[in-house]
Amino acid sequence: MSRTQSLAAAAAYFDGGGFFSDLARRVAFRTESDTGAATPALGAYLRDELAPPLAALGFDCEIVKNPVAGGGPFLIARRIEDPALPTVLCYGHGDVVSGQDAQWDEGLSPWALTVRGERWYGRGTADNKGQHSIALGGLAAALQARGGRLGYNISWLIETGEEAASPGLHAVCEQQRERLRAALFLASDGPRLSAQRPTLFLGSRGAVNFSLRLRARTRGYHSGNWGGVLANPATVLSHAVASLVDAQGRILVEALRPPAVPAGVREALAGLAIGGGADDPVLDAGWGEPGLSAAERLVAWNTIEVLALGAGSPQRPVNAIPAEAVAHCQLRFVVGTPWRELAAIVRAHLDARGFGDVAVQVTLEGAATRLDVENPWVGWARRSIAQSSGRQVDLLPNLAGSLPNDVFAELLGLPTLWVPHSYPACAQHAPNEHLLAPLAREGLQIMAGLYWDLGEPDSAPWSAGSTAHALS
Repeated sequence: MSRTQSLAAAAAYFDGGGFFSDLARRVAFRTESDTGAATPALGAYLRDELAPPLAALGFDCEIVKNPVAGGGPFLIARRIEDPALPTVLCYGHGDVVSGQDAQWDEGLSPWALTVRGERWYGRGTADNKGQHSIALGGLAAALQARGGRLGYNISWLIETGEEAASPGLHAVCEQQRERLRAALFLASDGPRLSAQRPTLFLGSRGAVNFSLRLRARTRGYHSGNWGGVLANPATVLSHAVASLVDAQGRILVEALRPPAVPAGVREALAGLAIGGGADDPVLDAGWGEPGLSAAERLVAWNTIEVLALGAGSPQRPVNAIPAEAVAHCQLRFVVGTPWRELAAIVRAHLDARGFGDVAVQVTLEGAATRLDVENPWVGWARRSIAQSSGRQVDLLPNLAGSLPNDVFAELLGLPTLWVPHSYPACAQHAPNEHLLAPLAREGLQIMAGLYWDLGEPDSAPWSAGSTAHALS
């Protein structure tokens, strides 16, 4: 038994076609969750596709019904070698966003794994079927190299509603708290900072989606007959939005600006480049909070984004003052932001500036989390990943996007490590989503190394996790 054998087994799984075959079957399940209804494919994916290989690895598997009406089911799988041993909790999601079938390039389908060069196309290849398949493949390789005994316990939680804001996830984790008790959380989702180097991130920014709406009257009126004497909702709302964020993207609402970037976070982000890939957009000079690096603005600061604007008939404008205007906005935020009070903060801000008629409605929200960069698990994971990949590891204190990490960090009280195997230009949530084959192969070895190192005596800092890591 050796670490080298664990990594070799992971590479053989990829080189021999096993990973491709497994991922091709999983991509074929049409597990869309953003349609407003839980389809039978969600349960079938857990029951027929994931539970059998987990059972073969020694897991006891149970499908748990979602307590939220219309939400997809959950899979809880537990492999207990000894209740006195520490436990790691792993996570993934089997659902995907809508396929957008007609928008994919000719010869590609969201529901068939298709290879073109180093790119493996299919819905879920990057988010998240490919990533939890990499983690499961790495785990199987470590088990093989260790002769079937890890030296710790491991649990898996797979949900089927992450792309629909994870309905029921909090409730299920609360109900199943004892069965999900662990000392460490380890999962794979989101992109690396770049395709060239592995990334480790420790949490995520939160998000609050909110709408500003001004309804002035029941119908539109001719702009020639009434322009200049009837207030235009679109004009008023444009100024209301401009009072929240300026023309360079800087937040103007003091209460929604984050605390100063902590020294440890600033140090972790120093020297990290944002963008620069072949398919990445060119960064806009002068955009965002002044005095910060691009990495700090993206990862360690807050932004207000206008996601959509609506008034009148944009596709076919008519000469009329619209009756109504709406702006759909989003606050992306870091730890320390009073996000739960966003509606009240924005309401007071608008009232003070004469926009009392503009309605504020929060439509979606999720918390921000960030594990302390000095936590012993962070250094342990970086060393393991570097040893397996032979590459420098980029450390992000939190992902710029959002994940339901608060469930694991706050509700379950776990140190959280995320090891992504996608990259920024993977087209997740868009047509032509794909996984890069070299990243998948390297990811398998990275995960095999992590699962191996968790079982090495005096290697993993189990004492840094939950004080109640052993199972009762």
